[in-house]
Amino acid sequence: MKNKEIALNKNALVKWLEKSPREFTKEDIIRYIVENDIEMVNFMYPAGDGRLKTLNFIINNLDYLETILSLGERVDGSSLFPFISASSSDLYVLPRFRTAFLDPFAEIPTVSMLCSFFDKDGNPLESSPEYTLQKACADFTRVTGLKFQAMGELEYYVIAPDEGRFPATDQRGYHESAPFAKFNDFRTLCMQYIAQTGGQIKYGHSEVGNFTLNGTIYEQNEIEFLPVDAEEAADQLVLAKWVIRNLGHQYGYDVTFAPKITTGKAGSGLHIHMRIMDQDGKNKMLDKDKKLSEVARKAIAGLMMLAPAITAFGNTNPTSYFRLVPHQEAPTNVCWGDRNRSVLVRVPLGWTTDKDMCAEINPGTEATLEIDPTKKQTVEIRSADGSADIYQLIAGLAVAVRYGFELENALEIAEKTYVDVNIHSAENADKVKDLAQLPTTCAESADALEQVRDIFERDGIFSPGMIDGIIKKLRSFDQVEADAAKKDDLKMHQMVTRYFHCG
Repeated sequence: MKNKEIALNKNALVKWLEKSPREFTKEDIIRYIVENDIEMVNFMYPAGDGRLKTLNFIINNLDYLETILSLGERVDGSSLFPFISASSSDLYVLPRFRTAFLDPFAEIPTVSMLCSFFDKDGNPLESSPEYTLQKACADFTRVTGLKFQAMGELEYYVIAPDEGRFPATDQRGYHESAPFAKFNDFRTLCMQYIAQTGGQIKYGHSEVGNFTLNGTIYEQNEIEFLPVDAEEAADQLVLAKWVIRNLGHQYGYDVTFAPKITTGKAGSGLHIHMRIMDQDGKNKMLDKDKKLSEVARKAIAGLMMLAPAITAFGNTNPTSYFRLVPHQEAPTNVCWGDRNRSVLVRVPLGWTTDKDMCAEINPGTEATLEIDPTKKQTVEIRSADGSADIYQLIAGLAVAVRYGFELENALEIAEKTYVDVNIHSAENADKVKDLAQLPTTCAESADALEQVRDIFERDGIFSPGMIDGIIKKLRSFDQVEADAAKKDDLKMHQMVTRYFHCG
C-alpha cells in the first residue's frame, strides 16, 4: 500500500514516481520527462515584485536536460531585484526538484519547478527573499530546537459581468452556496490545479465580500492551506496566486488580491497561521492539559513586540492601510485573544474537548483513535494582505516567533496584551488606550522596521541591503496622495487601480 502522503496526492510526478516530493532527485525528474514525453521545462522564480517569473527550455536532447538541471541558468538580476546593479547583475537560478509539477496550463507537455538564486561565487543570494526565509527557519531551529510551520488563508476577489440573477446579499457572502455565490465552480477548479502543483489545501469557500457596481459583480473567495514547513508554505502560496490568475485569465474573469478595492466593503487579507513542532512531529502549541502552552505564549509575545515592523513585509503599498481600519475585521491594535476576530493574533478554536462529536451524530461510529486532535492547533496573525512579499513575510514571522523565546519577560508580555472582548466596541475603549497601534501608513511602517531592524538582521537573516530597500520603497509613496484617497472615492479608485495586481 502506498504511503498516505502519496496515495491521494494530485501532483502527477508524485503519483508516477510513487515518492514524496521531498525525495525527488535529478534522476527522478529526468526519468519522468523522458518516459512521459515531456517536451519543455520551465524554471520559475519570484522577483522583487513578488510575482513569479518564467524561463522556458525546449528539451532537444538528454545532455542539455542534464545540464540545465545540474547547472541551472544565468539570468539578469538587475531586471528582477531593485537592489542589484546593472554593472554586476548576473545571477544563477537552480531548480528545487521538490517543487516539480506538470504544468496544468501549458499546451506543450511541460514540467515546471521553482528555483533558488545564487551569486557569481556559487553562494545563495543573501538578499533573495526565498533564501531569507530559509535562513530564518534554520535559525529558529538552531535557537529553539523546534520547527516552524505555517499556512496561509488566501483571500481574493473574482470580478465579472453581473447577469442579474440570484443576487447575493451585500457583504453577506460567507460560505454562500450557488446560485447566490457565482464563482464556486471557478474556485474549486483553482483548488484542483493548485493541488496539481503540490499545494496542500485545507478547504475553500466564498467569503464575506460581495457587491455589484455598474453592472459588474465582485465576489470574494478564500482558499486556505494546511500547515507545512514554512518554506513549503511560501512556495504553495506563490504558486496558488499564479494558478488563480491564470485560470481567471482563461475564463475572462479579473482577479485581484488587493487589500482594499472600495470603501465600505470587505478587504482581502493574507492571514498566516503558525504552529511549532518538535523534531518528532508533535505540536507544541498546547500543553498536556490541552491549554495554550508556554511555547505558544512565548511565540505570541515575539509577535506582539515586532508586529508593527512586520507590516513592512506584509502591507507594502498605500492601499494596505485602507484595510487596516477599525470595524472592518482587520486589526489595528497590537493584541491577541482566543477565538476573537477583532485582535491582531487570534488563537482559533481548537479540538480540545474530550467528547466524541463524530459518534454523537453518527451512532455506531467512533472517531479514529489514530488522529491527534491537538495537531490542528495554530495561532493566526491577521494583519498581512496580498501585497506582501510572501517569503519576506513568513521569514519576518519566523524571526518574531524566535525573538519571543529570547525575551526574559515573554510570558508577562503575552499576559498584558491578551484581550477577551471586541476592542472596536465603544464600551471597551479603556482596553484600547493601553495597547500599541499598528502603523497607519507606509511611512509609519518603514519607521517601525527601522527601529528594530537589528533584530531582523541579527545572525545574517535579513541582509542590510534588503531592509534598506524595503524602507526606501515604503517611504517613496506619496503620503499626501494616500491621505487624500482615504477621503475621496475617485482618488481611492485611482490608487486601487494602480495597485490592483500587487504581489
